[in-house]
Amino acid sequence: MGIEVRNLSKTYRRRRAVINAVNDISFTVETGSITGFIGANGAGKSTTIKMMTGILTPDAGAISIDGMTFEKNRKDIMRRIGVVFGQRSVLCWDIPIIETFRLFKDIYRIPTNIYKENLEAFSDILGIDKTIHKPPRQLSLGERMKADLAASLLYNPDVLFLDEPTIGIDVLSKEKIRNFIKKINKTRGTTIILTTHDMSDIEALCENMIILEKGAIRYDGTLCGLKSDAHTENLETIVKNIFAGEAV
Repeated sequence: MGIEVRNLSKTYRRRRAVINAVNDISFTVETGSITGFIGANGAGKSTTIKMMTGILTPDAGAISIDGMTFEKNRKDIMRRIGVVFGQRSVLCWDIPIIETFRLFKDIYRIPTNIYKENLEAFSDILGIDKTIHKPPRQLSLGERMKADLAASLLYNPDVLFLDEPTIGIDVLSKEKIRNFIKKINKTRGTTIILTTHDMSDIEALCENMIILEKGAIRYDGTLCGLKSDAHTENLETIVKNIFAGEAV
């Protein structure tokens, strides 16, 4: 499932000031790829992701997911994408995680055999078999994030959006989550768009990268190409800041 973004723009008005959060950007995400979406805080990453997932409506431009648009095919798109926000859980806070999973099974009309297969696979890979009978409020951030990943993939989405999936998580949990993401991408061909403040995520997972700066695209290409193309002054400064951990 390919994604095409064309001439996308989003403006906010705050205290009589106009903020161009996203300014006429265009890019393509290839089917089955893992694409890193990075930039300094305020660069427009989260705003773009929210428009690509239908949470926000763009002021201008178009988003196409496998030829479908939110204007004409919102329900179909929502059935085919998964979303994980690092600081916002889709899990019900006070009920056991397994109950949320069962709710998702009904909402997305997941066949029983697929539901059982996925639950077994996710329990094995992510090690959530000991936590799914507890409510999220009793779990650590890393445990909740694993459960959020499982919930977002129960219905076999074609595209997975990950916004800061490893933020605030311990090293061992990060490694487990990264391995899970790679396995899902390899075995299912899931298209993954990843925003992160951790460059280790990018280096471990992504072949392609898009860098935003002040709402505009400053780089769109491979990770190897990013390093080799950093001879121009502007891009070199961005790359140095990102890999130094100063502006990611």
